[in-house]
Amino acid sequence: MSEAIGILGCGWLGFPLAKTLVQKGYTVKGSTTSPAKTAQLKESGIIPYIIKLEEDSIEGNPEFFEGLKTIVINVPPGLRGGSSSNYVSKIIQLAKALRTSGVSQLIFVSSTSVYGDLHGEVTEDSVPRPVTASGKQLLETEGILMEDAHFKTTVVRFGGLIGPNRHPASMLSGKMDLKNGEDPVNLIHLDDAIHMIVTILEEGYWNDLFNGVYPDHPAKRDYYTSEALKRGLEPPKYVEKSGKIPGKSVKSRNFLNKKGSFLTPIRS
Repeated sequence: MSEAIGILGCGWLGFPLAKTLVQKGYTVKGSTTSPAKTAQLKESGIIPYIIKLEEDSIEGNPEFFEGLKTIVINVPPGLRGGSSSNYVSKIIQLAKALRTSGVSQLIFVSSTSVYGDLHGEVTEDSVPRPVTASGKQLLETEGILMEDAHFKTTVVRFGGLIGPNRHPASMLSGKMDLKNGEDPVNLIHLDDAIHMIVTILEEGYWNDLFNGVYPDHPAKRDYYTSEALKRGLEPPKYVEKSGKIPGKSVKSRNFLNKKGSFLTPIRS
């Protein structure tokens, strides 16, 4: 294979995704905001570029976009910690740059946070109701890209990502009086997230929408207690049952209907 694919954002998910595509024979251009990381990308066979999205411009190496038909946009909103950054404005700048390039196919990495506080079974047909600033900006961004006639855009809404050196059980260890212990977990392992994106690329699932969540939804109280103990950590403590309706259980119906499969369980 000689087709070039761009990975915009070679972070925790984007970097191993790029390495997987290189191993499959693709030419991969990868972006980072850190000059120090370019050597690491190059060592893995990824052509490195510095790209930083701003609200009114794109800083770095614009030649990243040259010669690409397909790009994976894996740049999170980064609105934690009180940041007031306008993510939507950054993506508008990106779309403007992409329209003048040869890019015609996009995968946009989004999040199940767009579903907000929905209850019960949630599928791709459920109407999103985001409640966080991040979820609201992700949903608006999805619409901007999917409605742009210049691109065939596929959106993947991933649940909580787990994998090497990243598991909520570690962050929750020892915490007290946590609520929503009856809510189901909506998680996906890094390997399955990569598997989903590669499947979309290779099968040509364009102009589509996928939820990316492993089909196992134990209650948070049971799951995080068990996973903490397996890791030798102090389990988190949840308040007694609140009596409220449990939260959402996100189903990856579209991917499974297309005979897609999940390969890496969320229980260790």
